[in-house]
Amino acid sequence: MRAIVTGGGTGGHIYPAIAIADKIKEKEPDSEILYIGNYGCIEEEIVPKAGYSLRLVDANSLNRSSIKALFRSGMDILKGISQAKRIMKEFKPEVVIGTGGFVCVPVIIAAHSYGARCYLHEQNAFAGTANKMLESRARRIFLGFRDAAKYFKNEEKLKYVGNPVRRAFYDADRQLARKRLGIAQDDFVIFLFGGSQGSEILNDVGIEILKTVNRHKGMSFIFGTGKRHCNDVKKTAEENGIILGDNIMIKDYIDNMPDYLAASDIVISRSGALSVAETTVCGKASIMVPFAEAAGNHQYYNAKAVADNGGCYLIEEKDLDREDVIRKIMKLYNDRELLDKMSKASLECAPVDTCDMIYSEIRKDER
Repeated sequence: MRAIVTGGGTGGHIYPAIAIADKIKEKEPDSEILYIGNYGCIEEEIVPKAGYSLRLVDANSLNRSSIKALFRSGMDILKGISQAKRIMKEFKPEVVIGTGGFVCVPVIIAAHSYGARCYLHEQNAFAGTANKMLESRARRIFLGFRDAAKYFKNEEKLKYVGNPVRRAFYDADRQLARKRLGIAQDDFVIFLFGGSQGSEILNDVGIEILKTVNRHKGMSFIFGTGKRHCNDVKKTAEENGIILGDNIMIKDYIDNMPDYLAASDIVISRSGALSVAETTVCGKASIMVPFAEAAGNHQYYNAKAVADNGGCYLIEEKDLDREDVIRKIMKLYNDRELLDKMSKASLECAPVDTCDMIYSEIRKDER
């Protein structure tokens, strides 16, 4: 199969595209796969590490703040379409799969014009603007949440499959992960991260956890701050007189998420679709704090699906209290039976065979 995958701007769009590409390679090792991303975005760093060739095009959202801004953003999209058309003629794809982000707009438009079979995957319960714009050009739209169906016009194109998660998460092993990360096998491990960009509100919670866990025998804390916030977090810790013990890891970026999740006992995070999928695949109890400004409040509904099954504590931003988070952590630390119950409930919410279903649908359409 000659396939192009595209999606960008955040790990939530990039990693599902990589997971789909990995599945195609697993099923058809001779496949040629190209990733198309956006200039200046994190796919430039992530995709080559995943082993895929990367081409870049210009892409932007339509900026309606002024006529001048609208014109410039429109010109970026047109430029991106022209660049993507050249890539189509050179690469000659049979299939093009978009996983969200505005880079999908020029790529899918160009791919449809070229004659490739086009597919979209929508990760969230609230469908993204780019995917809604591209519906007419897609043969099929794969849904991470059933609730997203109401945002599309053609019901016949929709198929619920869950969210693509890389094989590494399904294969992750707690004991091996702890050995690789240098974490004691018997420690109670807390893992807090705010996504690829980090989260100030979660970092504030992280400082409180630092005060509680630092040098606490039998506990370890992995603190993913995000690159923008790492120095500020370290400075705040210093101002609070916290001298970090060996049981603390402060990371500006989590570049091996399967190991860090596998090594953890409890996860504290936002509830983007990808984070929820990866956390549940690893069967981890969690505290999820939905991003309050997410479109359609979709992060709340992502987390609610897990909370309703008993796999996580859902705390909205307006109700977030650092001392309450500490109480919940210590409750799970002291009640391993409850921790095990939440872990099993989390695993029950994990997506199953998502990439296999996507691959099968793509192959079925060529008959």
